[in-house]
Amino acid sequence: MMRFGTREAASRLVRLSLVAGLALSVSACFRPLYGPTASGESMQVALAAVQVDDVVMAQDQERLGHYLRSELIFALDGSGQNATPKRYKLKLQGSETVTTPIVSSTTARAEAGTLIGTINFSLESLDGRKVITDGVATSTATYDRSTQRFASLRAARDAEIRLAKVLSDQIKTRIASVLAVIKPSGS
Repeated sequence: MMRFGTREAASRLVRLSLVAGLALSVSACFRPLYGPTASGESMQVALAAVQVDDVVMAQDQERLGHYLRSELIFALDGSGQNATPKRYKLKLQGSETVTTPIVSSTTARAEAGTLIGTINFSLESLDGRKVITDGVATSTATYDRSTQRFASLRAARDAEIRLAKVLSDQIKTRIASVLAVIKPSGS
């Protein structure tokens, strides 16, 4: 039977206190994303100050742009009120491609489709003079294709709606992470 002496116990205590001290010193570096911002206003007010412009999409891809803009308006200011004055403008430009990874060997028809959405976004001051942040959001949504034409069309539309929701969440999170650390442009 092996016994731990006081030296091993002291070594463990030193290591434990070192880890606890390091964790406490680093914990001050983190800020909750949806807590108060650096300016002291709530994140909800900061996000509501974003005006979402129309999404510039290629011809025949406007539906994804429409869904994305609607999702972003709801995600940033779900109240439907224009009570918060707008300080920022969100510009969006995107594209959508469809790939068919699975093709039936007997019918030579695609059995599934994958929508790939890429959105370039830019958060600017309302007058357009200063770019606060910009980036690219990319995601995919898959759907099953059927021999029934309308079922395939509805599945593709549902995939576009899911894709718009995911892209909206990505863009909202990136904007929130920037707005959490900056002061309003009027301050």
